[in-house]
Order: sequence, then C-alpha cells, then structure tokens
Amino acid sequence: NTARKLKSGSSLTAGLTTYYHPGINLKKIHHDSIKLYETLEAETGQAVGLHQPGSIRIASTPIRVDEMKYQMTRTHWHVTEQYLIGPEKIQELFPLLNMDKVLAGLYTPGDGHIDPYSLTMALAAGARMYGAQIYNNAPVTSLEPTSDGKWDVQTSHGTIRANRIVNTAGFWAREVGKMIGFEHPTIPVHHQYIVTATIPEVKALKEELAVIRDLEGSYYLRQERDGLLFGPYEKMEKMVLQDSWVRDGVPPGFGKELFESDLDRIMEHVEKAMEMVPVLKKADIINIVSGPITYTPDLLPMVGPHCGVRNYWTAIGFGYGIIHAGGIGKFLSEWITNGEPPYDLIECDPNRYGKWTDVPFICAKARESYGFNNVVGYPKEERFAGRPTCRTSGVYELLKDKGSMGFHAGWEQPHWFYKPGDDIGYKPSFQRTNWFGPVGRECKLVMEKVGVIDLTPFGKFIVKGKDSHKLLDRLFANTMPKVGMTNISHMLTPSGKVYAEVTITQLAPGRFLLVTGSGSELHDLRWIETEVAQGGYDVDITNVTEDIGVLGIAGPNSRKVLQKLTNEDMSEAGFKFLHCKSIQLAGKPVRAIRISYTGELGWELYTDQKDLAAVYLAMMEAGKDEGIDNFGTYAMASLRLEKGFRGWGAEMNCDTNPLEAGLDYFIKLNKPADFIGKAALQEIKAKGLNRKLSYIAVNTDDIDPEGNETVWYNGKVVGNTTSGAYSYSSQQSLAFAYLPLELSTLGQKVEVELLGKKYPANVIQEPLIHTEPTRTRLQKKAQSKA
Repeated sequence: NTARKLKSGSSLTAGLTTYYHPGINLKKIHHDSIKLYETLEAETGQAVGLHQPGSIRIASTPIRVDEMKYQMTRTHWHVTEQYLIGPEKIQELFPLLNMDKVLAGLYTPGDGHIDPYSLTMALAAGARMYGAQIYNNAPVTSLEPTSDGKWDVQTSHGTIRANRIVNTAGFWAREVGKMIGFEHPTIPVHHQYIVTATIPEVKALKEELAVIRDLEGSYYLRQERDGLLFGPYEKMEKMVLQDSWVRDGVPPGFGKELFESDLDRIMEHVEKAMEMVPVLKKADIINIVSGPITYTPDLLPMVGPHCGVRNYWTAIGFGYGIIHAGGIGKFLSEWITNGEPPYDLIECDPNRYGKWTDVPFICAKARESYGFNNVVGYPKEERFAGRPTCRTSGVYELLKDKGSMGFHAGWEQPHWFYKPGDDIGYKPSFQRTNWFGPVGRECKLVMEKVGVIDLTPFGKFIVKGKDSHKLLDRLFANTMPKVGMTNISHMLTPSGKVYAEVTITQLAPGRFLLVTGSGSELHDLRWIETEVAQGGYDVDITNVTEDIGVLGIAGPNSRKVLQKLTNEDMSEAGFKFLHCKSIQLAGKPVRAIRISYTGELGWELYTDQKDLAAVYLAMMEAGKDEGIDNFGTYAMASLRLEKGFRGWGAEMNCDTNPLEAGLDYFIKLNKPADFIGKAALQEIKAKGLNRKLSYIAVNTDDIDPEGNETVWYNGKVVGNTTSGAYSYSSQQSLAFAYLPLELSTLGQKVEVELLGKKYPANVIQEPLIHTEPTRTRLQKKAQSKA
C-alpha cells in the first residue's frame, strides 16, 4: 500500500455507521463493517471511538411512512435488526425532539458513529499485524503493466512489482485511473457539517442520543460529546461540486485541507433542524467543517476488477466511506482469494459505466444524487439529470415523445407508451400508478396482434478465431449452438453460482454473436476477457453494443408483417424457433433470430444503428392492417413472468446456483468440456438442494410484488421474492420466490409482505401461460393423435 499519508482525503467526516441501506446486498457490506469495528479495538489494541446508540430515520409525512414499510419488507429476510417504531419510542430514544410532525421512525439498533482518525489508525495497525507494508509519503508516479499481467508501481522511492493493483485512492482515483488510460466517473462534492458547543440539555442526559436522520429536512444529527453535530444535504441548485479537480486534477499536496464553509448555503436545513430539535436555537456553533466527498453518478461505489486491463481493481467513489470500508475490504479480499465475488454486488460493478459517462454527465448526476440524498425512494425509480447521454438508439428520436423512457446503462429505452386520454409522465408510487392500464393494453397487443420494442441496449459481442468454440465451451454450461442456431447459455462461477445469462448464436463456423442484458455488458465482457488471458486462447472479441441496433417484434401477426417486407420464407417450416438468418428487410441487411422474450411468436432483428429507423418505419407501415403498435419493457416483464421466464439479476445471480433456480434444461453436466463451475454443480446435485425457486400467485389489491419482498409462513420468515408483476392475462399478481424445499410443493400456502401487509399467496404450476412454440408443439401433438 503506497499512500501520500494515511488519513488524508475524504476521511474528514462525521463518522456515521449504520446497518441500514435500501439496497439488498449493500446491507451486508454495512453489517460486515460494523461487526469488524466492534472487534477492532480488542484485536489491534487501538481505540476506535465506536458509539452505538442506534439511529432513527424520521417520517413526518404519510408517504414517508409508506417508504419505511416498503423498506421493512426488504429487511425481514436479512440478518440486520430493523424496526418500524411509533412516536412514543422515538421520543424515548431522542427526548429533545419536537414531536409535532413525527409520524413514525425506522429504528436500527447498533447504529451510531465512529472516530474516523482512530479507525484509520486501527485498520493500519491491524494490517501491519498481518504482514502488510504501508509506505507513507510515497505517491505513485506511474503504473506499468507487465507482459504476464502484473504491474510495476513506480513511486518516488522506487518500483514495486505487484500481482494486482487496487485503486483505493479516494478523490485521487481519477488521476490513478488516468495513468492507465481510464477516466473514472468520480467527482468531489462539498459536504458541510456543523458542531455545536456544550448544550445543557444534552449534557444532562443519562444516555447518548440516537442518531437521527430527518428525511424531510435532509440532514443527519447526532450527539458530539455534550453538544450536537448535524450535516445537511443541500438541494441541487445550491450544492457545490469541485469540478475543477475533474478537469485539472487535485491540487498538488492537497490532503487534510478543508474547503471554506458557507453557512448561508445550508440555512434552510439549519432552520428545519432547529424546528425539529429546538435546543439548537440557543446553541453556539464552534465549528463548520466543509470537506470533499467523492461521488459517482449514481452515488454507489465502484468495486471490483475493471474491464479492459488485467489485474486492475477499484474500490472508489464512496459517498459514505466509513460505513463501507470494512465490508468492502472483506468483499474484495474474498473475491481476490476465491476468484469470484462472495455474493452479488453488480450495482457496485465498476464496469457499469463506459465512455458515455462524460464530464457533463458526471457533474449533472453528482449534483442530482447529492440533492436527492433524502428524497423518497420509490419502486421503479427514474432520475433525469444528464439524460439523454450519447448512447441513443437509431429509433430514439422517433420514440422519445411517445412514452415514458427508462435509463439502462446510458441508453434510453421505452418503459410504456402513451395514448390519448392516458395520464402521462413519470408518476412514481408505492401502489399501482399511471402506467398500470397502458401496460395491460400493450400486453393485450402482443398476445392478440403484434408489437414492436426497442431492445438496442442489449450488450452485444462478436467472438471469433480458432479457439472460439473451445473458449465458449469452457465459459458456458450449455453446449454451443450449431451454425445458424441460437440458445440460452449461462456462465457460472467456480462455486457454481450464476455469473451471467447470455444468448449465443453461431453465425458462421467459429463466429459467434453473444447477447446479454444492458446492465451486464462490461460485467460479462470482463469475465470473458479474464478467461481468455488466463487460458491463452487464440480468439478475437469485439464489443459491437453501440454499432448494432435491435428491434423485437412479437405477437401472432408478427410473421405476416415481416413476410410483407422480405423474400425470405418466414413460415414455421422455413424459419424455425431458435434459428438465425441473414435477410433483407425493406431493403436493409438484417440478422433475424427467431426468439422472443415475451414468449409469443417473435423475432429479434439486428441491424446497423443507421438502418434501425428505416426498418422500424417499414414494419410499422407494413403492419397497419395487422394492428401493429409499440410496447415497452414493463409489458415485456409482465409477459415473461406469465411464461415462467427467469431473469438474470433477479431469479439468478451470484447468490444462486442454476439448479435451485430451475435452469436444469440449460445446464449440460454431461457435456465433455470441463466448464467453469461444473465440479461444484456436480457436488451440489449430489448433496441435494435445500431451497427452490417457486412460482406463486399473490392475492393482492392495488399493489403488486416486484422482487426482494419477504415471504412468511406461520409467522416466520421463510424466503424472499425475486421478481413480480401483474399478469393481465390471468388478472392476478405473480412472483418468483425462493422457498425451502418443504414449502415449494404445488398448492402450498404462504404470505408475501407488501407495504407492511401480509397478502395470501400459493405455489402454482409454472408457467401460467405456455410459450407460443410450446403451444404450437402441443397443438400438433393433439392433431396427430386425433
């Protein structure tokens, strides 16, 4: 570890520690951090100043109470204690509170704060105890990769040869990245907090006050000795970015320095704090601290190995560095040691960003993220700053005003489309909202007529070369498709978890098209590149994600529409399911694959971005008599759930194995190739499963499951949902959920918690509706018997 100086940079913080996080697996990071800090003094002999009076997130509006109920249902199946408490308990934990507007609170015992300086020293002492070497005043001057994948780290004191490097450089992270050609999208923001002198009412307390987070006032407040410390998050238009550091670099020698404070900028929050905690009105301010905190565009850190270069890892962009430090250290060390992440944390993958994250986008998003720190966290949340990026599909201009757009890895993709009389725009809610009716209309369109969807955001790679088949056979658990055919395949981790789901088409001998989800593009490419480097495969891999546009066409009339535009035989006999052909469509070259994520008759059409609009307009014109129209990703999600299709990142990820996820059909344990994870899966199969993905119908009212809700049985937590949606075909709510084997039998009754209420549910036969190819096959079978 080379450093300018330990305890420089963003560690000048209020030192808050909390088990709470709205994300599912980031809760584990918080948990591991606090558990480490609780034992650090005993292990290292260095006091850390850990205080654990608990914390309360305060709800002073009914919508905040709903938000807390929403968060509670995502906590019950986690190890962390968390409780929804009423005003009486809140007053007991924080007796100095003005209770006039307080409706409820989210209480997390064990939360509190820690002294950042002492924590840093204790972590350093512990590292040295176990053999780490720390070089202070040793800034890195350059990073040089070696031919065998190692690194020469140049410092003013000499060169260190490293097997791998981990960029943990805080607000210097961009500069470290630039040494090897990366522009990491991190930017410092000015964060201020205020420390008061002794307050008699605080001094008179027998127990330390719980930390409070006043969500409407957008500040945190805690006890600091016999006074109080509170830090607000200013609104977008008032907060300050240190964008000069992004353009010109961090000033040489900047370390423990602070920015100039600006009380005027935070007065609105100070007044709200004084209203909520009246003793502040008479308190003297002894210090206003203003320091840099590093933000990424979405406020989540960038953690893990980086695509495009060997053995370069990042742990940067921590808006909340103290509470992430211990857990992220554990997470990364286990990943490095075992060759795979200990659990899924794709939301923090450094490869979720790409060249589209330019400086204007970073600035707009950091401003939005800081200003939105305490806004209500709705399901299906969208944030609009910095959009659109340079990543727009060939049909974006045609579609952008016709519906509600979602943001997917820099792309704009339609969620649902407007019709006259619709309640339009983005109107988030914890219940069914303005998109509910229109999405039903789009599902009906696909089931009965024909719909078109923009699928351009898919990640797309061409893999070719003499070892391409051998490489893919090693990476994927399925057998490789024959030339002109497609299949769905999974990359597994060494321990048998599902790292990725990819659609593979063999376009020509040894030339493959790999298609993955928009959020998995560089996540999957990095994994593939790592195997290529380690195995010495002779292959060429090209990322064609931005070059190729994709349209999906689906529904019983889709064949008629396409046949009007091409001379190719599109009949059942002429173009079978999971086959691929290069065709001319309206005079444009198109690669058509007979596959559909709605489960209805359909094709995916791949063409140059420049030709996408022409292909789209030709289909819309040709399909007028067939009732053609647009549909979005919300309808696709409902249709895929009705058909029992699993989704990567929901039913399967690095927390699940493919056997418990019900992916047996795609896992070829008997294929000759020794694919990654094969031995582990054989062991898992021999031992037997203890949980299983189950398909459940939920008896709801105006709310539907969406995933990560708690499942109950006989008053006990027994599992969690992975995804959910309303089935417009059967007019009921559906969900996938992981349940213990003994509760996964058909007809088994359980309860799904939604917004604080437990709804009856039962395990049903999947799928609810057969896919079009299955329906066709069953129909033929019935006819042959007749």
